[in-house]
Amino acid sequence: EVIDIGVMQPCDKILKTAVEKNCDIIGLSGLITPSLDEMVHVATEMKRQGMAHPLLIGGATTSKVHTAVKISPQREEPVVYVPDASRVVGVISKLLSEDNHDGYVNELKSEYDTVREIQAAKKGRTKWLALEQARAHKYPTDWHNRQPVKPSFLGIKTLKNYPLDKLVDRIDWTPFFATWELNGFYPEIFEDETIGSEAKKLYDEAQVMLKQMIERRMVQANAVIGFFPANSVGDDVEIYTDETRSEVRMTIHFLRQQMDKPTATPNLCLADFIAPKESGVADYIGGFAVTAGHGIEPHLAKFEADHDDYKSILLKALADRCAEAFAEHLHERVRKEFWGYNPNEALANDDLILEKYQGIRPAPGYPACPD
Repeated sequence: EVIDIGVMQPCDKILKTAVEKNCDIIGLSGLITPSLDEMVHVATEMKRQGMAHPLLIGGATTSKVHTAVKISPQREEPVVYVPDASRVVGVISKLLSEDNHDGYVNELKSEYDTVREIQAAKKGRTKWLALEQARAHKYPTDWHNRQPVKPSFLGIKTLKNYPLDKLVDRIDWTPFFATWELNGFYPEIFEDETIGSEAKKLYDEAQVMLKQMIERRMVQANAVIGFFPANSVGDDVEIYTDETRSEVRMTIHFLRQQMDKPTATPNLCLADFIAPKESGVADYIGGFAVTAGHGIEPHLAKFEADHDDYKSILLKALADRCAEAFAEHLHERVRKEFWGYNPNEALANDDLILEKYQGIRPAPGYPACPD
């Protein structure tokens, strides 16, 4: 019996449910980077509360290395990285078997000890620079010979109920298959001898669902986009209220790489790519947030009431793909239209997925762009 308490659940609810339902095992799945820290917190809290339940770790953002180095040391009881759903039954069988439990746990401990030793050795080989040394090795730009393009508007605009059919061509299907533990690149995955036919069947059913999403407007795609005057000050970027640049609206603090690199390779920081304040060059920064999930809840509730987990997962996976496609589509409009620094860009979808365009869209939460 599996008790699914849903996504983004706080640690106390997870552990309280495990106790109340007399669970044998707790499983955590992580899709995005912040989940990794939350998993460490859950393991720490399990130790504090004296909970002996084995802890299973899985999901797109997890790895054996992170499990061994960051999560497992937080408690004495088993913490097991499970790379895909097909292995869960085997892992649980060993953990709950009186005959196999001890041998499996000892084998796991030895394996994770080895992983930690390898990581410690790698870390020891990395040479680091003092922050001031790294800053002296920043990315060089002749700002006086480069005039940044001014966006077509400054401030914030809202795009509501954006047409889903405009996003379909920008869907990256490879991660969609990974959601179902079907690993392979689209469309080559259809030729795979083992999973090709299953992948094609899933894809065809996804097309039917996607058509329904568009025709019935099952979900709503919304976005907020903004452009602002900005200049860098060291590793920070000041965002101004208007073109006078006299009042700072907010300051974003970026991190600089501090690895000891070859002389010709700079230690990068995102602030390097915004004109410095002292240069006198008027530069700009932009950002957007997108969603393709508004209105999804009633449809999920209906599928779940009908005990149709498959369609529920399919709808969520497609909404996720549409949100990513919206980000790709909107970034394309930024380059060609809203900011307009590359109006003649003509890239195929594969080239967009490979990020062969000018400019980047770093997301808050990653090392280069802390939240």
